[in-house]
Amino acid sequence: MEQKAVLQRRLKLWHIVAMGVGYMAPMAVFDTFGIVSEVTAGHVPAAYLLTIAAVLFTAMSYGHMVKVYPSAGSAYTYTRQTLGPHAGFMVGWVSLLDYLFLPMMNALLTGIYLSSAFPDVPQWVWIAGFVVLITTLCLFNVNVSVSVNALFVAFQFLVVALFVVLAAYRLSAGGEALVSAQPLLSADASWGALLTGASILCFAFLGFDAVTTLSEETVEPRTTIPRGILWITMLGGGLFFTASYFAQRLFPDVSVLNNPEGASAEIALALGGVLFQSVFLAAALTSTLASGLVSQLSGSRLLFAMGRDRTLPGPVFGYIHRSLGTPVFNIVLIGLISLTALVLDLLVATSFVNFGALTAFTFVNLSVIIHYIFREKQRSWLALLRYLLLPLAGIGFVLFFWTHLERNSLMLGGAWTLLGLLYLLWMTRGFRREPGTIRYEAAEGSG
Repeated sequence: MEQKAVLQRRLKLWHIVAMGVGYMAPMAVFDTFGIVSEVTAGHVPAAYLLTIAAVLFTAMSYGHMVKVYPSAGSAYTYTRQTLGPHAGFMVGWVSLLDYLFLPMMNALLTGIYLSSAFPDVPQWVWIAGFVVLITTLCLFNVNVSVSVNALFVAFQFLVVALFVVLAAYRLSAGGEALVSAQPLLSADASWGALLTGASILCFAFLGFDAVTTLSEETVEPRTTIPRGILWITMLGGGLFFTASYFAQRLFPDVSVLNNPEGASAEIALALGGVLFQSVFLAAALTSTLASGLVSQLSGSRLLFAMGRDRTLPGPVFGYIHRSLGTPVFNIVLIGLISLTALVLDLLVATSFVNFGALTAFTFVNLSVIIHYIFREKQRSWLALLRYLLLPLAGIGFVLFFWTHLERNSLMLGGAWTLLGLLYLLWMTRGFRREPGTIRYEAAEGSG
């Protein structure tokens, strides 16, 4: 009988929280600040509060499902078990967009940051170096990756804390009160603008999705992962809200900035001079490194789950290296895909990531309703609240976010979905078989 490949359980709660927050890239709060401030007319903190409320519904759904299926695969596994293997494959296929292209985004951002600081060095050098470093770290025991990631996250929190201290000092020195309702509520605020801002910011909260792919490597995942999801959402949300609040107090009108779409460098320079701007750049780099590390780890685990189920070629995607204990082929593959940062731009990568993330969010909420309400027939008032009304609220917010996707996201995501559907048709011989029933005899026989 063929032995099922499994991952070893090594991760604890602090590991999960560090990985999730690292995936969220805390320094990204300053990269999006200028754009969202323009959209919301100077109410970025209020948009963050709305975003936290919106994503909490979906975060709770992830927590419910990991208690039932504490294995690698995340939305793919939950959908496969509740809606069937065909739907599960398609959700897994589309979710791959998130995990395959986020490492590429981080590689590209690293190239942009370092090229601006060292213009004499070609950007491709930084991109290639980033990909090699992240791929190498991911190949080792998962605890190595987690420890490195925790250091990156700690440094980013320190820089944000330093920013808050400097901002509070600047406000106090200028005779302004530290507490003001202006960034949260004013005559210029509108629900439509705040919701639009939230649709931009929601993608900063993908960390809770990523850590569910590590369930199979987590000690007591049924309790650890749901607690981790809550900590990730609240810690990340608290950092985003606090940083954006003080940034908005300093710059209530971002039109004074030369480049609102790249506001972080100007904010740092205005607040602490060239030295603090250099510290900000270092934190931005650790942000891309941490996010790139976790996204490559998570993506390799999703590919592993699909390979183990044989919805992708099992001998390659379902392989675990005996001594390293990691899916090495998947890690290297994502590293190679990340090298597309040499030729693709940030808009294409963002379009893929957004489409994949919203697909996963939608089907995880649906999976909760199907599993608890229809399969387990939990119909008490409390169950209806937890497993029907709250997931429906999550779906409602996600549908709103869907309506705000850019045309590129819909077109590129739709093309990828069509490609997956064609592969599914071939694999199942026109839906006459279940996904994963094809045996890759030639590949298996050669091993």
